Amino acid sequence: MGRQIYDRRQFLRALGMAAAGLAMPGCGGSARTAGKGPAKKPNFIIIFTDDQGYNDLGCFGSKLIKTPHIDRMAAEGVRLTSFYTGAPLCAPSRAAIMTGCYPQRVAQLPGPEEYFMSECGDYQTVLDGSEITIAEVLRRVGYATMAIGKWHLSGSGNQAIGKDRSDEGVVSFRMLHPELMPLRQGFDSYFGIPYSNDMHPSVLMRDDSFIEVPVEQQGLTTRYTDEAIRFIEHNTDKPFLLYLAHNMPHTPLYPGRDFEGKSPYGLYGDCVEEIDWNTGRILQTLKELGIDENTLVVFTSDNGPWIDGGERTPDNRGSRLQSGTADPLRGYKMTTWEGGPRVPCVMRWRGRLPAGRVTDEIATTMDLMPTLARLAGTTEPQDRIIDGRDLMSLLTGRTDTSPHEAYYFYKHTILYAVRSGHWKLVLPRPARPKELGWYGRLQEEVKEITLYNLKDDIGETKNVASQHPDIVAKLMKLIEKGRKDLGDRDLKGRGRRSCDKRQEAS
Repeated sequence: MGRQIYDRRQFLRALGMAAAGLAMPGCGGSARTAGKGPAKKPNFIIIFTDDQGYNDLGCFGSKLIKTPHIDRMAAEGVRLTSFYTGAPLCAPSRAAIMTGCYPQRVAQLPGPEEYFMSECGDYQTVLDGSEITIAEVLRRVGYATMAIGKWHLSGSGNQAIGKDRSDEGVVSFRMLHPELMPLRQGFDSYFGIPYSNDMHPSVLMRDDSFIEVPVEQQGLTTRYTDEAIRFIEHNTDKPFLLYLAHNMPHTPLYPGRDFEGKSPYGLYGDCVEEIDWNTGRILQTLKELGIDENTLVVFTSDNGPWIDGGERTPDNRGSRLQSGTADPLRGYKMTTWEGGPRVPCVMRWRGRLPAGRVTDEIATTMDLMPTLARLAGTTEPQDRIIDGRDLMSLLTGRTDTSPHEAYYFYKHTILYAVRSGHWKLVLPRPARPKELGWYGRLQEEVKEITLYNLKDDIGETKNVASQHPDIVAKLMKLIEKGRKDLGDRDLKGRGRRSCDKRQEAS
């Protein structure tokens, strides 16, 4: 199968026509308020933190990090305890939330081997222009859209930013791929660092302009929230999508001066508590503007905590040992144990989602694309495979069953495990595989096919494969299904949108 080509403009035109049809009388459009015309479409706010572990919220078990505002979100909304990102790494997890797809599926901008890891590797997911983001889907049906914070879908550091030096020795900066920045991916405006806060050059951007080099990171979380509140205030008359992707608590850690030294968990705890306080500011703004009951707020993380082994050092801003925890899960960022892609998630929508609901069914960041699109009166892209599913029945309690038959655990292009229901099957693998280079240095050896019952063994400690050969056989069939669709190592999955160098699955 050759490379699949998609006409994004044609799809978006069709999307607009479909949305217009849904809004016509008798076509099943949005509900109307009696005597007041069409109801306003709901607003959406996605708060996406960086490297925040499963245990790093009070409502997910933290005893040292205080998060009263997010805890209140959970009390007033839904807490999802089996919520996964698209990958246990920063860039690919962002590709998943934007496109509703596994990172292994989406098309990527062609580039040199050393830049993109491999043409089909998913570490540095640099989206091809043919991909459609949730912002594009919503803007086409009348939404104001803004991205704030970390983008990380147009390269990293010097791979994304070019430096030019004039004859007078003055250095200027330019994006190497401006067509892949938020303003070309469905967002009306952008304010943030275009990649991780530990990458150089350290630049802050507004839309397409560089406004601060280097970035003053002290209190960056609060600055981002100031921008978010201004955006909300300026869009009370139309529906909006706000994507607020905090750079914290990724290292180096720079809490605001009012928060530094306050948490018993050290700098990391200070950063999370600043995020929590600012989340409270956003919730208060929604209430003051009278749009609280028309706004779905999602709080989650891009992957688990970044732990490189050894003891945590609470006062070193740049130490990768200064991190959160995924307890009681096993593993952390860059691993496919639960602690890598399984993250805390809270969703709140006053009057629409039941207060205090907890679900342990499989849900993912990829589900936000179809869920938000359908709430907005339109659909996810229909001309391609979308891995996400509409979550509203699960969130509201109309069903207690996940819309997913399986969730696949990939690292780069290698399939390591699958979960279905509360069962997780892990495939044999070597320690520190050479093909993953630096990114495989923490990987443990798995000598045999291993089965875990996550309902009874959330920490993946007891292999029960010998006791459940029927479950192993069932999950191995799902593994083969995933390989044929998404690929595995040098096997090209039929459902990949690009990867011409790989062997096609038979």
